[in-house]
Amino acid sequence: MNRSSIRWVMLGAVLFAFSVASFGQIAVGISVRVGPPALPVYAQPICPGPGYIWTPGYWGWNDDAGYYWVPGTWVLAPVGMLWTPGYWGWGGGFYVWHAGYWGPHVGFYGGINYGFGYGGVGFVGGEWRGGAFFYNRSVTNVSVTSVTNVYNRTVVVNNHSTTSFNGGRDGVQARATPQEESYGREHHQPPVASQTEHEHAASQNRENFASENHGRPAVAATSRPGDFSRHSAVPARSSGGEYHAPSMSPKEARANSGNSRSNDGFRSFSPPAKGTSTNNGWNRNNNNRSVGNGNNRGNQNRNNGGRPQNQNRPAQQSRPRQAPRSNPAPRRQSAPPAHHGKGF
Repeated sequence: MNRSSIRWVMLGAVLFAFSVASFGQIAVGISVRVGPPALPVYAQPICPGPGYIWTPGYWGWNDDAGYYWVPGTWVLAPVGMLWTPGYWGWGGGFYVWHAGYWGPHVGFYGGINYGFGYGGVGFVGGEWRGGAFFYNRSVTNVSVTSVTNVYNRTVVVNNHSTTSFNGGRDGVQARATPQEESYGREHHQPPVASQTEHEHAASQNRENFASENHGRPAVAATSRPGDFSRHSAVPARSSGGEYHAPSMSPKEARANSGNSRSNDGFRSFSPPAKGTSTNNGWNRNNNNRSVGNGNNRGNQNRNNGGRPQNQNRPAQQSRPRQAPRSNPAPRRQSAPPAHHGKGF
C-alpha cells in the first residue's frame, strides 16, 4: 500500500470517528449540574401554511451564559415524518439533554407537557394522510383560509405540570413504554437545517437567556424558524414557575465527568398543590372540550401552591472516632431541586 492509500485510509478513519462523536452529541447531548428553568406560558402563532408541523420551545444551554430559550416554531416537515421533542433528563448526577428527532412515530420525550398536541405522550396535533398533513384544529392554531386539510378531535389535558425535565427530585416521573422504546429504535432524521439555524439564532440574543428574562422570554414562539420580528414573535404570557438564579456559574455547572453535589443548582419553584393531576398525556374525549386552538393554551389552569422544600440542611456535627466497621451501602443520589416549568 503506497503513502497515498494510507493517507486516505487514515482520513476515512478520522471522519468516521468524527461522525460517531457527532451522532453521540445529537443522541445524548450536554450534561449540566443545574436544572432547566420553567417552560414559559405562551400562545401558539398561526400555522403559516400546509406541511408545517409545530416544534415546541425548549431551554438550550450555553457554556458561557447558561440556559437560553429556543422559541417554539412551525417547521416545514419532511414528508411522512413527525417530530419527537428533545428533553432534559436527570441521571448520574447531571441533567442530560436528549435531542429531538424526526421519525415515522413520536417517541419518548420525557413525559414533558410541551402543549399544543405534545401533552407528555405522543402527539395529537395532526397526522399524515398519504403525502398530506392534516391538522387537528382543536389543538393547533390553524386558519382554514391558508390550510384546508383540517379535522376536529377534542382532547382533554390531564397533565398541567410545568416541569421541564424528567427524573430526579421534582422532575416528571415518566418512563418510556415498550411502544415508545420501539419507536426510538426506528430510523430517525436529525433536525432540519432551519431548526439548527433557529436554535443558533436564539443563542445569540441575550434576551433569550434565563439570567436576563427570569423564565419569561420576550420571544416565546415564532411563526417561522429564525424569524424573531415583531409581526412573527409571540411573547410569553408568564413564566411557568418562580425563577431562582443558579448557585454556580455556567462554566462550573457544565459537566463532562465526575461527581456533582446533590444540592447544587437551581432551587425548586413552588410545585403544584396536592390534588393536581399527574397523569402524563392526553385523554381523548369527544364530548368535553378542554383545549381549544393554540391561542387558548395559556388559559389552562395551573396551581403553583407550594410545599416546603428542605433545601438547606444543617451540616452534621463531627462524631468521636469509633472502632472500624464495615461500610454501609452507598445512598442513592437525588437530583438537585430544579426551577422548572411548562410552556403553553
